[in-house]
Amino acid sequence: MMFLIQAAVFLLMVSIGMSIRPRELIPHWRQIGAGTWASLLLATFIIPPTLALLIAKVLHLTGPETGGLFLVGAAPGAPLLTRNLAKKGFDMHLAASYQVWAALMVPIMIPLVVLVAGKLYGRDIWIPPRELLWQIVLKQLLPATIGVLIVAVAPVFAERSQAATNLLGNLLLTVVMAAVLWKLGMSLRSVSPLVPLGALLLASGSIAAVLVMQIRDPLIKHTFAICNANRHSGLALLLAGQYLHTQEALPVVACYALLAPVVMVVYVRQVRQRIAVTA
Repeated sequence: MMFLIQAAVFLLMVSIGMSIRPRELIPHWRQIGAGTWASLLLATFIIPPTLALLIAKVLHLTGPETGGLFLVGAAPGAPLLTRNLAKKGFDMHLAASYQVWAALMVPIMIPLVVLVAGKLYGRDIWIPPRELLWQIVLKQLLPATIGVLIVAVAPVFAERSQAATNLLGNLLLTVVMAAVLWKLGMSLRSVSPLVPLGALLLASGSIAAVLVMQIRDPLIKHTFAICNANRHSGLALLLAGQYLHTQEALPVVACYALLAPVVMVVYVRQVRQRIAVTA
């Protein structure tokens, strides 16, 4: 099952690599500015996991369920539908910039956030940064680089196959997450019925975390907001298996992977309607 998740993420990252132009990433980073990136660090790595713990407390989730929701909140930067974002009025190169930036920050921020959260619950949990760095390099940066090279060597092939690669990766990831829920079967009966509500609240809160930041450019704000809701369920699933050592956390992660896109679709429609009204 984990191999299929890794394959799905690999395909999506290759697709991202085929949809971006490296020369356009650095100008976007300079355009955004250090202040915005600092605010985004708070909105991406601090607010969502903190919100996950608050949601779990209010909904009285179990310890493993709390851990699963927290790991989703702590793991940003899921592979993005960059081309679809562009079609819906968002900036795919900003989205790709966010993806690369989040991937580079993961080995630094996730160990710290998990360590602090563990202390709050009387546990010592340390995730070695080198393990996360290896995961990021192997499963995100390497396939994205392959996608970039495909564009450089065979631009016509890349143009024709990028959408299909993106679709295949997303379908595979969705099927795998649904299979995780099916495989758990009877154990799902012990999972709180409030878990789906917690997933929806976390996705909505991740969007709101960016919207409250002082970002003047509406395109930057809305693009980063939709990216922030797209938490890395694959990475959270991997961390839950390695460091929580319980299957009860897995349904929470899979639930977020299946429900967060619903929140994202609703948000995209609201933004497009707002733009249409003001145009």
